[in-house]
Amino acid sequence: MRLEDELKTSFFDPIIKAQLNILFTGNWLNEQINQFLKPFNISDQQYNVLRILRGQKDQAVNLYSIQERMIHRMSNATRLVEKLRQKKLVERAICNENRRKVEIRITEAGLKLLDEIEPLLRENHTILSNKITKEEAKQISFLLEKLRQ
Repeated sequence: MRLEDELKTSFFDPIIKAQLNILFTGNWLNEQINQFLKPFNISDQQYNVLRILRGQKDQAVNLYSIQERMIHRMSNATRLVEKLRQKKLVERAICNENRRKVEIRITEAGLKLLDEIEPLLRENHTILSNKITKEEAKQISFLLEKLRQ
């Protein structure tokens, strides 16, 4: 659906329309992903933390390292990790060398959950692949990266 129809307004400036379109589409994609993750009882941000930790190959990582890799950088990583810990998907430990530092690592249950989610998520990527070609996806990525430079 066209942005004008969604927001019930017209745009005279294509830059403003592009800005709002990016925000609107980002929120729409986020809603789609959160709906997909709902049955697994995790949010997109919690999923992001689990993926970051899995990428550490069984190495513990501190909160700052998680925070700087998050898609939503303003997320409260401490709260997210605590919720994941309560679900037994991650574990926290005090660093032996620096008692003020907390190290976090993914548990077997966290890895198992990712193994369950990922094949289904790949199938669910049809949200985009049914609407745009791979070439169009490359163009979108190029333009979005250009905006962030």
